[in-house]
Amino acid sequence: MKIVVFGSTGGVRQLVVRRAASAGHEVTAFLRSPEKLQTRQGVTIVEGDAFDADAVARAIDGVVAVISCLSSSAPMKPSTEVARMTQNIVAGMQRSGVDRIAYCASAGVDDELTGVIGRSMMLLLRNPLKDHRAAVKHIADAGLNATIARPSGLTDGAFDPDYAEAFTGMPAGMRSIPRASVADFLVKAIEQPEVYSRSSVGLALEKKA
Repeated sequence: MKIVVFGSTGGVRQLVVRRAASAGHEVTAFLRSPEKLQTRQGVTIVEGDAFDADAVARAIDGVVAVISCLSSSAPMKPSTEVARMTQNIVAGMQRSGVDRIAYCASAGVDDELTGVIGRSMMLLLRNPLKDHRAAVKHIADAGLNATIARPSGLTDGAFDPDYAEAFTGMPAGMRSIPRASVADFLVKAIEQPEVYSRSSVGLALEKKA
């Protein structure tokens, strides 16, 4: 499957590119700093800026699906960067007739966190959540077939295949989840549209007994 991946050079995006390429997909990595990409075999590298609508559209042309792992340059401060970049991705998908996208947001984007701790987390993350919500609205308003990933706190731990998924709310316990597990889910969501089409999925490691 032909997939284009958008996102920061580090973090989840590096791992998405690796996971998708290792599964045999034809991967295009769209990024501003190509020299930082670790996985290159089986990957077409396109240097560009997601704020450039024409460059984004050219990268999307010819693919089957999009995976977005975008973040702002100042994640905890007020920003519209993710929403603006996502708007360009949506426009590029519409121009090329591409319907399928997996988008990495954050726990709390659906206002689904409950209790004192959950509400405190959403207050702390209010700025990035506002940006993600605007981005998700662009996707929804376009009627795209999206899977929105809502991971709990991210870690650099080793891949854990036993992460939990919740189509409403968050998995019980809501332990932090390795970035590699989130990357696995984003690719899996594209591979299994019969399960994950038009869904919003909370991701976490479940609390150990």
